[in-house]
Amino acid sequence: MTDLFEASGIHPPDAPLADRLRPQALDQVVGQDHLLGEGGPIRRMIEAGRLGSMILWGPPGTGKTTIARLLAKAAGYEYQSISAVFSGVADLKKAFEAARMRRAAGQQTLLFVDEIHRFNRAQQDGFLPFVEEGIVTLVGATTENPSFELNGALLSRSQVYVLKRLDDAALDLLLDRAEALMGKPLPLTPEARQAMLALADGDGRYLLTMSEVLFDLPEGEPLDVQALAGVLQKRAPAYDKSREEHYNLISALHKSVRGSDPDAALYWLARMLNGGEDPLYLARRIVRMAVEDIGQADPLSILVANAAKDTYDF
Repeated sequence: MTDLFEASGIHPPDAPLADRLRPQALDQVVGQDHLLGEGGPIRRMIEAGRLGSMILWGPPGTGKTTIARLLAKAAGYEYQSISAVFSGVADLKKAFEAARMRRAAGQQTLLFVDEIHRFNRAQQDGFLPFVEEGIVTLVGATTENPSFELNGALLSRSQVYVLKRLDDAALDLLLDRAEALMGKPLPLTPEARQAMLALADGDGRYLLTMSEVLFDLPEGEPLDVQALAGVLQKRAPAYDKSREEHYNLISALHKSVRGSDPDAALYWLARMLNGGEDPLYLARRIVRMAVEDIGQADPLSILVANAAKDTYDF
């Protein structure tokens, strides 16, 4: 029954708010104008009437799945999706065979592969002949750097498009749409609304999930920032200790020191520590900063940084 709702573009009334607000046309997708706006590369594909295989790389909640579905709709392709988390070789064979039969009947297939980086190298190689022959147009979605996680052969046959975290304007537009759908405003003061945008950290799905909690609250006075924190609690920081976010944050810390921005440096340092990073790793990196970026400007910096590292290690 859920599939019937989705096929018609209608979502059941008990579906999550994020699903009910899922865009029904590419023009309704927010925050990705560099790809979908006038002159954007994906927009040009649609206007030309022919899609090429692509990898959509971006953080969670930025619209990768939605864009793939709407691309198929706009181009008149049959949409088929699999998840690398739940699918194996047998599922891929079924998908390719179904696409081959559609092609024989004159129907193109857009095959959306969620979390494509979770397929191993051999499984990724299995896509190549079907992409080359045009049996499927592949749209892969990943939160990890494709250069590290995907085969070079697969990348050479696909365009990589980077989706951005949603900025405050895009997130605020999502809240406006949510309020219009629910027929009432969010019970928040202006300051609490801004704090909620910051808490979402560019993730539109998470923002709408939080909104659904607030819409279910009994009517009363608008919540201030402190009351909002009590209702929503604290979001776990987006961080992993060995993959993409690890390198993003350590790079941000290093560049903040290099750019002489102490507030930013302390923020990124605290975020990594709060996310569970090994302090010794950070101490060693700070020694490197003292050597590479401070140097003769403050010769004592290397002594202080190295002493701090040794003290912690000891």
